[in-house]
Amino acid sequence: MALFHVARYPGPEAAAAEETGPGERARALLERLQSRARERQQREPAPSEADAPSEASGRRRRRPRRRRRGSPEAPGSPEAPQEKRRRADGEHADAGSSEEAPGERGGRSEAAPDGRPAEEVAEPAAPALVLGGFGRRKTSKVQPFLPPWLTEPSRVRKDITEGLVPIEDIPEVHPDLQKQLRAQGISSYFPVQAAVIPALLESAASGFLVGRGGYQPSDLCVSAPTGSGKTLAFVIPVVQALLRRVVCHVRALVVLPTKELAQQVSKVFNIYTDATPLRVALVTGQKTLAKEQESLVQKTADGYRCLADIVVATPGRLVDHIDQTSGFSLQQLRFLVGARPGAWAGSEGLTLAGASLHPPPASHPQVVDEADRMIDSMHQSWLPRVVAAAFQSTGPREPRALLQRRQLQAETAASTCCPQMPLQKLLFSATLTQNPEKLQQLGLHRPRLFSTGAAHRGPDDGDVGGKYAFPAGLTHHYVPCSLGAKPLLVLHLVLARSRSRVLCFTNSRENSHRLFLLVQAFGGVNAAEFSSRYGPGQRQTILKQFEQGKIQLLISTDATARGIDVRGVGLVVNYDAPQYLRTYVHRVGRTARAGNAGQAFTLLLKVQERRFLQMLTEGGVPALERHELPSELLQPLVPRYEEALSQLERTVKVRAVPLGWSRDSSLGGVQRKGRVGAGSSWSSGGGGAREAGEGKVLSPPSSPRRSGS
Repeated sequence: MALFHVARYPGPEAAAAEETGPGERARALLERLQSRARERQQREPAPSEADAPSEASGRRRRRPRRRRRGSPEAPGSPEAPQEKRRRADGEHADAGSSEEAPGERGGRSEAAPDGRPAEEVAEPAAPALVLGGFGRRKTSKVQPFLPPWLTEPSRVRKDITEGLVPIEDIPEVHPDLQKQLRAQGISSYFPVQAAVIPALLESAASGFLVGRGGYQPSDLCVSAPTGSGKTLAFVIPVVQALLRRVVCHVRALVVLPTKELAQQVSKVFNIYTDATPLRVALVTGQKTLAKEQESLVQKTADGYRCLADIVVATPGRLVDHIDQTSGFSLQQLRFLVGARPGAWAGSEGLTLAGASLHPPPASHPQVVDEADRMIDSMHQSWLPRVVAAAFQSTGPREPRALLQRRQLQAETAASTCCPQMPLQKLLFSATLTQNPEKLQQLGLHRPRLFSTGAAHRGPDDGDVGGKYAFPAGLTHHYVPCSLGAKPLLVLHLVLARSRSRVLCFTNSRENSHRLFLLVQAFGGVNAAEFSSRYGPGQRQTILKQFEQGKIQLLISTDATARGIDVRGVGLVVNYDAPQYLRTYVHRVGRTARAGNAGQAFTLLLKVQERRFLQMLTEGGVPALERHELPSELLQPLVPRYEEALSQLERTVKVRAVPLGWSRDSSLGGVQRKGRVGAGSSWSSGGGGAREAGEGKVLSPPSSPRRSGS
């Protein structure tokens, strides 16, 4: 191994530098810098006198750097006093312009060796940086990238009163079902029904055991306004697809969020399966688990026999039967329909010439009603459990098991060689989310979208990324008011429409109960309360009485806001403003159904107006009218209102102990400060009933709960 040493030949400057001392080298370097500065000054024009003040003002004063010891400028060196005198003379000669340019190095300028001032050899000052110009500019919104099936949906007419399609124009529907439709008073299909029914019948044209051509059919998503007949759009094709079944198996599953909605859809299925061998089972928890098991399976000597072709269930009860009911199998499931009560494949019926008809039962599809809400309740893990139960997950494929379904990781040419029974998902909603991340959780297969709204809507967080479609006959109003005037405004709206049924929504069951007590004490209005305070049987009775006209005012939580189809509701009042746009869509969707006219009033506090109006504008509400009620219209109701407040106070005091109410100093409840027109108020937003004049508060022991069933 050889080592080499390369010695660089020093140039003449380096050799001269070695011969001289450190002081000579510094002086030579300074002279070289000064010569370069003079050359630069000659090339650049000298600044005018007018610009001198501005340049001087634009300079920054910088502290001189500390010099190293041993340098000629060091304080301890003999040349230090001389350098100080030179700098002082230079500052007086410059007449105040002693500040350096920001880009000059080495602290303060020094005098040249030939005695010239430093300003003659210094570099010119850099131009000052002008700050400003920070005007507000609206940044362009980033457009999301959505799949083609979301950006290019199949268009459906929004106005259901126009474009009606006669029953005879869709010959694919079975003659027996057409006869049943006419028996229910239906002679035409709504636009959404005329578009979806043929598409579903085409996917099941080869029978429910295999898809068309042996391929799996596309899943369908339908986004249409409330009351547009979405339920009938999935019921008719499902029933017709199952008419040719021989062996009874669960082939259609309808999953609904509330028991009332499940009962309503079950009745519709029963209407269209009465003259067929198909059987419908209702699984909602209203009966014991053993009673429901008897309607699903029957034990025989060879095992178990299925007793239902169509199952209508709530998520929790469905999971219970998957885990605990022996013989309950979803291996032959054909359709999965997700319907939001007013949106997916809800319980809206077809109303024609004043007669409302609920959609026919789906004979073969698995129905997940209220698709949007079903997505929101994914924490219940019911959807993965259903999908896992529908596929053969363990064990080898049996040689004799024709069309046995297996869940594939990827669809390849080899996987399509062995045909299998498809599982088609049908999703219907008035507020169908277009967030691909949430829709991906449903595992849709080559989905196809039918929509009445805008062709493109971006995904949002809250699941609201664009405009929703509202019924054409619905008018929107908002009433600015104070917190204490809300009950009186509700009474005025109800009494002004004595022949119309009014549905009033609150945000909690406590608010519903307080408002019901006050209206009951006021008198003159037949009112009822609908919330989770009552059992399923009681709520069903209340709904029936309200539909029959025996109840004029129904005070409800959001339990009735989704999919419940009550005929003849002419007015919806939002006593408490909804916090989310989807809640507003489903609340006001209880009126103006099936082409009828309806009104929606929202009582807004001053602090709520801006946010609420902005939310509705972004949601696509056509026009929101401001409706102010002068105090002159409310004055005739004030005496009875005051008397009702006093009666309510006495009632609450008498029933305080048995109801578990306690005295508290919290705000909220019933407050009386004199006459209503002069500031008397009644509120239900806080904790209980309060008599403001005496400072006594009666509040419920538990905190307010969100509405629900």
